[in-house]
Amino acid sequence: MKRHRAAPSPIDASPVPAVLIPWLQPFREFFSAPVWDRVLVLVAGAVLAPGKRTVTSALRIMGLDAISNFTGYHQVLNRARWSPRKIAHRLLLLILDRLVPDGPVVIGIDDTVERRWGQMIAARGIYRDPVRSSKDQFVKTSGLRWLSLMVLTPVPWAARTMALPFLTVLAPSKRYHADRGRRHKTLTDWARQSILCVCRWLPDRRIIVVGDSAFAALDLLAAVRSRVTMVSRLRLDANLFAPPPERKAGKRGRKAVKGARLPKLKGRLADAATTWRTVSVTNWYGNRTQVLDSASNTAVWYKSGAAVPIRWVLVRDPAGELEPQAFFCTDQAADPIDILEWFVRRWQVEVTFQECRAHLGVETQRQWSDRAILRTTPALLGMYSLTTLWATTLFDADSRPRGAAWYAKASLTFSDAIAAVRHSLWLSECFVTSGQGANPQKFARDLTKRMADALCYAA
Repeated sequence: MKRHRAAPSPIDASPVPAVLIPWLQPFREFFSAPVWDRVLVLVAGAVLAPGKRTVTSALRIMGLDAISNFTGYHQVLNRARWSPRKIAHRLLLLILDRLVPDGPVVIGIDDTVERRWGQMIAARGIYRDPVRSSKDQFVKTSGLRWLSLMVLTPVPWAARTMALPFLTVLAPSKRYHADRGRRHKTLTDWARQSILCVCRWLPDRRIIVVGDSAFAALDLLAAVRSRVTMVSRLRLDANLFAPPPERKAGKRGRKAVKGARLPKLKGRLADAATTWRTVSVTNWYGNRTQVLDSASNTAVWYKSGAAVPIRWVLVRDPAGELEPQAFFCTDQAADPIDILEWFVRRWQVEVTFQECRAHLGVETQRQWSDRAILRTTPALLGMYSLTTLWATTLFDADSRPRGAAWYAKASLTFSDAIAAVRHSLWLSECFVTSGQGANPQKFARDLTKRMADALCYAA
């Protein structure tokens, strides 16, 4: 790619907060010089802007609402040549370098629906709305389905595990592929490709992938179990078998993949012969410790010709408040408590989706271009991870969450993180107009106006 620098117009040379440049420096090599200048503006605007995260809202908050070449900023998303996959790879390495330098990498995988309407959005489909639906009510919505992979890791300033997105791919509707004469790729197809891509990026790390029951598919497990450890829910009526017997010497025919049928887990709940062990699972839902009775063993999960060796874990609540559940892990040597604690981390994926909607404006984009759609939502989800990493450099041992007399907030959350990053950007040395002399100067009129606009047009 030819790299050159175009001469910006005087009004286009808006000051970008100086602190942002070193923060984004690891991604500099993936953009040409003119595109990079605009990326800095768009990233700063996306963090500072309240409400909608459109290109125009980013330009407004950066004081560029009067420029004539605003289309150049739209072209960063719908036309410029840069690879989201390479950005995702670099973001993953940054997260691991700062938060998970060694040990296993626990990755959560899940899909979400970005509610969007409009005939121009080609990949749009009709899906079950996971937010509005329940066991008793099925709610459909129009939108885009995204598959996101997130690193599940404790974050020092948050005092809890967080889910940090690094790779998000679009899983178009079946109609989208049918209209183009292509074979439809299911959600598990996209999951298989994404997981194997991460394996290529991290050849020397142990990878544990945690997903909900949508990813407990035998074809997916069979394709990736030699590269990663998969953890998910297991149906209580799953077909479990003993390991295949040793093959006798000289026996002809296909090698057996399973042995004798084992009792179903549903039956083990009522079987008096089941051996239960009391365990305490930390970081349970609500950030508490949960006491459970658990039973575990190894088996071969078999269905429709596919067989996967697993370790299953069956749990029940001694107090009777929780329904019995079953989980599995493709690593038969894994400890049952580790399996439970890995799976419990998965809930943070849902928290991340909610916070990205609340604080980063996911679902407020207005792009119709296919390429812009493919880039914008993954970029906003990636901003969640970047904001978390930047806040790690800003918070110290004395940092406290914003509370009030009526709300004693115990620990820092993402709302505190993005507030700290915004504070750092607004008060960056690039925005400070006073020098080091004895006579301080007033804030620039333009900066005061932009701050006032951010407050007045916040909704």
